[in-house]
Amino acid sequence: MVTGYDGLPGGVAVSRLCVYDWPAADGLHGGTPHLHLACSEGYVVTGGTGAVQTLTVSGYRVTPLEAGTVAWFTPGTVHRLVNEGDLRITVLMQNSGLPEAGDAVLTLPPRYLTDPDTYAAATVIPADAPEEERERLARARRDLALEGYRTLCEASGPEQLAAFHRAAAALVRPRLAQWRERWRHGARAAAETTGDHLARLERGDVSHLADAAVRAEQPSEEGKFGMCGRLDVYRSQAWS
Repeated sequence: MVTGYDGLPGGVAVSRLCVYDWPAADGLHGGTPHLHLACSEGYVVTGGTGAVQTLTVSGYRVTPLEAGTVAWFTPGTVHRLVNEGDLRITVLMQNSGLPEAGDAVLTLPPRYLTDPDTYAAATVIPADAPEEERERLARARRDLALEGYRTLCEASGPEQLAAFHRAAAALVRPRLAQWRERWRHGARAAAETTGDHLARLERGDVSHLADAAVRAEQPSEEGKFGMCGRLDVYRSQAWS
């Protein structure tokens, strides 16, 4: 029996992103390269200009971004946002925001990918740390991820990228049961609710229309240090 789903359409989540303008060693400004293992992610560019660099087994690619651009990519795509001028994006994330809630592995050098504790020590930003310290840690992990990213981009074949994929999967394996619950209560519940509505309509049953509702919310947190920039996040992307 489907009990209904009242989250954002399709079990997605949104956040508002102001991409970092911090300079990197290669002269570009922007965020931290990483990939997602189970979720697709989309960008709706709302202002400024820039690009997203991507790396897959098919090769390296640069996709320009400007206001009005919609771009998205599937799991396994290493991506790096580049800010060429006040780049602002509304980010669409599968599975109730899982890409920002665990389904991401930064492209750190291999020595940091050996186990979850080693990886966490290099990437976690304590929420209770002073603002200046959180910014320092966010920049440090960005630069460390760029070190590993350059190695992947300069590799002569797909072997290093495949090795990174395997290391990333091993890091997240302990959390997969929790991710499955998020999917079950989010994207799957949303799809099943639609199936239930269609079945009711086929029977001439319109009772679900009496449960119509309107919801709205403001960001639950603003200016959070994310992987790619400062984030305004919404409570609707969380699942517990």
